[in-house]
Amino acid sequence: MPRLSEVIAELDALWPPQRAEQWDAVGTVCGDPDAEVRRVLFAVDPVQEIADEAVALGADLIVTHHPLYLRGTTTVAAGHFKGRVVHTLIKHDIALHVAHTNADTADPGVSDALAGALDLRVTGPLVPENNLGRICELDHPETLAEFAARAAKRLPATAQGIRVAGDPAMTVRRVAVSGGSGDSLFDAVRAAGVDAFLAADLRHHPVSEATQAASSSGPLGLVDAAHWATEWPWCEQAAAQLDEISDRHGWDLRVHVSKTVTDPWSSHHTSSGAPN
Repeated sequence: MPRLSEVIAELDALWPPQRAEQWDAVGTVCGDPDAEVRRVLFAVDPVQEIADEAVALGADLIVTHHPLYLRGTTTVAAGHFKGRVVHTLIKHDIALHVAHTNADTADPGVSDALAGALDLRVTGPLVPENNLGRICELDHPETLAEFAARAAKRLPATAQGIRVAGDPAMTVRRVAVSGGSGDSLFDAVRAAGVDAFLAADLRHHPVSEATQAASSSGPLGLVDAAHWATEWPWCEQAAAQLDEISDRHGWDLRVHVSKTVTDPWSSHHTSSGAPN
């Protein structure tokens, strides 16, 4: 069995920590470098449900996309929900490692996994300077409504589902995709000349401006999926990468992907109908 330090070295080769944004918090959160690793669990969020799943699974290492302490902390007391995660992990000898923006800009990275989940052909990065996002082509033209239905079918189900801005009947051939929050990329999307853009967390004002700009320069369809759903395919991609590494080294790791939905929105919808 490999030691944690050996596994982390391979993960850092996949997603070099120096490629993370300066504001980010990536790397190993807890874990003994000399501890043996037999089972690894991949997940998007380092929340208590994932920690409990790792305990039940007998995992020695959790790899998540989102950091546990993005803005730092002065305590890991178990009275706080994040501290309770740390206590659970340490009590059960489970390490936690984070690959966030360094996984976003990797090749393959988070957006490659998203494109793969949608069965799109990647032709290049959306932002070449940092390898962020992907420009893709469809095998055959679809309407925006059909492309949104493809996303709804192929991405994990969430309470939000898929939201669409633009003419549902417009033709889509080339698209841009970006796992996670994407409305900071609208300038790159317009410059790419794609027909549609799929990302998460698209806010009112950037979407309004993007659709208004598109009305004068050509149509642009927008597809907004849940943040968790656009990043979950990376877990499967990352697990496959670690499986290949394990086979190459003869480690015989047991690698798992959590299917626990940690999207924070509930499935309850209340209709709104107040007069404007």
